[in-house]
Amino acid sequence: MIIYSCHGAAKQVTGSCHLVTCNDRRVLIDCGMFQGSEEVERANAEPFGFDPASIDVLLLTHAHLDHCGRIPLLVRRGFRGRILTTAATRELARVVMLDAAGLQEEDARRAQRNNRRDEAVAPPLYTLDDALHAQDFFGPDAGYDVAVPVVEGISARFLDAGHILGSASILLELDDGKQQRRMLFSGDLGNPGRPLLRDPTGAPPADYVVMECTYGDRPHRSVPDSVDEMYRAIRDTVNRRGNVVIPTFALERTQELLYYLHRGLREGAIPAHVRVFLDSPMAISATEIFRRHPECFDQRFLDELEHGDPFAMPGLHFTRETAESMAINNVDGGAIILAGSGMCNGGRVRHHLKHNLWRERCSVVFVGYAAEGTLARRIIDGAPSVRVFNEEIPVRAQVWTINGFSAHADRPSLLAWLGDAPRRTVFLVHGEYGRGMQVMREVLEARGFSCQLPGMHEPIKID
Repeated sequence: MIIYSCHGAAKQVTGSCHLVTCNDRRVLIDCGMFQGSEEVERANAEPFGFDPASIDVLLLTHAHLDHCGRIPLLVRRGFRGRILTTAATRELARVVMLDAAGLQEEDARRAQRNNRRDEAVAPPLYTLDDALHAQDFFGPDAGYDVAVPVVEGISARFLDAGHILGSASILLELDDGKQQRRMLFSGDLGNPGRPLLRDPTGAPPADYVVMECTYGDRPHRSVPDSVDEMYRAIRDTVNRRGNVVIPTFALERTQELLYYLHRGLREGAIPAHVRVFLDSPMAISATEIFRRHPECFDQRFLDELEHGDPFAMPGLHFTRETAESMAINNVDGGAIILAGSGMCNGGRVRHHLKHNLWRERCSVVFVGYAAEGTLARRIIDGAPSVRVFNEEIPVRAQVWTINGFSAHADRPSLLAWLGDAPRRTVFLVHGEYGRGMQVMREVLEARGFSCQLPGMHEPIKID
């Protein structure tokens, strides 16, 4: 018997986690963190919906927090199996999990300092020691398009998903002794035609497909138009003698933005005197990891590397240390500040919002997805003021939302990836229930596909 169940990103966007049981062996695909409102994030500390000690192997599609962020907790609660993923994902996941642990410990210490009623303060979900211990379970590395034996009756093939460095879709070959089935997990799919990575590998034949649909309800704006709008936002803000704050995800988005900023300075689309601060230790480390994995790059980007470093530019400052980050607050204008997190729920970007959001001559430029309930989403939706570090900050800066930089495939790209080959069922996950999921379901059913939206912890028999 083969059973599939979804334990995260079920009728919501974050927390990706899927379980396949075959021959009484249990394989987990991703173990991500829930992100959004306080209510959503409380789910991170709840039971997984399965016994972590019963999992034989974890297959990791990529290193974004909402796909790998609960792995240290999985280990802490008893997982002792192997974690298989690509080499680039392994390196990036280490950085992401250590960063998440550090932020959780820092938040717990801050809550303890601000605890004036001597009430119990929730401990961090996991510690730096837990994140380091989780590294012991990774390996061996998986290559693209190579069959990997997982457990008896299950093999896996990692296919380039084109989402972030090392990202993969995963095709499972399942054999329970009575039937053989192919089950494909899309992971997060990238947009074709982006400058750094190859396009996603199209979906191969499979009986069942578990597909993300973050942007299943709409197409993206074109990348050239989005780049031009970003340049205009920077020029307008610098001409007002303000700063540009760009909340950004450390993996892929930061590197792509550095590439476009480099190009904008070279071509004169951005004022030459502007200073660029990459204020994210994790993004700095991720950029170094990028340089170590050319096997993931698009050929055009490899050709550019022969003529110099496309991530470097005059006036670029990497700020790892806290004191260096704090010093940016003394910059009155003419600065571009890239800082995480992209949804503004953690990291150094909150400090820069506190110092710039209330200033009319500054701008905040959002270039990625913001889940409901996050600080980024509240600003995007037009809140007149937002709470940052227990202080109400008026929103007077100009707010730009540019969605063409998204690392997620839009509706046309998702449909092109899936193709027209028949499938027994397409399971839609990792999308907003009332938007991306419902629209994509209607579109697919109109094309003759059978679709299902799995419920949380719902066991589904694979026939």
